[in-house]
Amino acid sequence: MLEYNEIRPRKFIVWNNEPYEVLDSHVFRKQQRKPVNQTKLKNLITGKVVEQSFHQSEKVEEADLHSRAVKYLYSNRGEFWFAEPTNPKERFTLEENLVADKIKYVRANDEVELLSFNDKAIGLSVPIKVKLKVTEAAPAVKGNTAQGATKQITVESGATLNVPLFVNEGDIVEINTETGEYVGRDTGK
Repeated sequence: MLEYNEIRPRKFIVWNNEPYEVLDSHVFRKQQRKPVNQTKLKNLITGKVVEQSFHQSEKVEEADLHSRAVKYLYSNRGEFWFAEPTNPKERFTLEENLVADKIKYVRANDEVELLSFNDKAIGLSVPIKVKLKVTEAAPAVKGNTAQGATKQITVESGATLNVPLFVNEGDIVEINTETGEYVGRDTGK
């Protein structure tokens, strides 16, 4: 069980019999009253974000999430196919709403973590930073670059993002999967 002030970002809790990820928390006092922890919680099943206050006397259960490695195979008509890493014959599919925001940074045959709660798949966990090869990039155009000009590229997983003008087709770029932003270019040195 977690005390009200132990409910912090990146923790998983059970609230109303469903698993939630704590996105944000702020412990404060209102005038002469007892402390309150104002949190922002994301439902791991529906994806809905709610705000909830936990008072000093409240406790919540920490969610018991299980994760296991799975291999991403392909997607077809809104279905995403995965397999056990050691046994490719053990295939299963996940719905688009469980994987949509994370899968765009995963290549075919890459391993990711499948999160489950009470033996039910609830989502994917991918590394925070991934390196992907640029498959499409428009050439840089000379002009007004005083404001930090960017261009849009496509990486090998199919995701598109804005990067600085010096990134070219064939380069390896590092991407933050939580924000979808360009982090850097891998020079290979």
